[in-house]
Amino acid sequence: MVASLRVGSRGSALALAQTTQIAAELSKASGLDVELVTVTTHGDTSNASLANLGGTGVFATALREALARGEVDVIVHSLKDLPTAQYPGATLAAVPRRADARDVLVARDGLTLAGLPAGARVGTGSPRRSAQLRAIRPDLNVLDIRGNVDSRLGRVAAGEFDAVILAAAGLDRIGRAEVVTDRFDLGDWPTAPGQGALALEVRSDNGSAALAAALAAVDHATTRAVVAAERAVLAGLEAGCAAPIAASALVDDGMLFLTATVFAIDGSATLTSSHAAVLDSNAPRDLLAAAAEVAERAVAELLDGGAADLVPLGGGAEPGRMP
Repeated sequence: MVASLRVGSRGSALALAQTTQIAAELSKASGLDVELVTVTTHGDTSNASLANLGGTGVFATALREALARGEVDVIVHSLKDLPTAQYPGATLAAVPRRADARDVLVARDGLTLAGLPAGARVGTGSPRRSAQLRAIRPDLNVLDIRGNVDSRLGRVAAGEFDAVILAAAGLDRIGRAEVVTDRFDLGDWPTAPGQGALALEVRSDNGSAALAAALAAVDHATTRAVVAAERAVLAGLEAGCAAPIAASALVDDGMLFLTATVFAIDGSATLTSSHAAVLDSNAPRDLLAAAAEVAERAVAELLDGGAADLVPLGGGAEPGRMP
């Protein structure tokens, strides 16, 4: 019987904050002692832009390799950074309840996106966010930025940038929500598939009953279904985590709704598809089946509408491998 649980995490303040919370929940559910194991990933050490890195697997591969080697028992990912293809020998065992999926602006002088002056310098490392900025505010100076949350906030405070765009969930998890000057509505500013959610992977041959029970306790069925729909859009389009693609799904009033958008990288054009599936309350339908159905319809509509003309598709990397 496993006496303790080794939980693998990236070493950033955000990764450690969210992993510490999950580790506490796993410990409570299993009764096991928990040890955090820090793993350095390629995305943590490279200063290249996310677009140049390729995105797929840059924050996940080292964690998955540590899991495969038996150095850790569970690994915790930000789901938006996780490649859609299954990693050999690993199982996506739990998706906890999702946090805020929105993007936020952190700007000097409390400015909102609409209030930023023409020519303002806005930093983001995301091709999707860059495309959205260029579509909504083509007068802004959109600049690439890398680094952890604190370093990005520091560059705004130092006057190097007028604003940066970050994930709401990240700032909330590290207790920095007070710096937010504008929270974007998902209807106007959709975000990355899986944003705000976490993913817990284990080895497929893991036989610990205590761990299985703990994972079941932290898994959230509705979150798992909606992020499955969002990620199925990426998989269906054969696009990587860094592609300028947004997807937002939710369950409401007995239906699963999905909206997916593909952006031209320069913001000059967008293509959106929205679909829904009915969840029969009298004969409860499998949420994951509904997620797959709406995603399949959205992908077909996006491809028929010319998604491949807006952004290169079909370049998805191997599961967790560097492209």
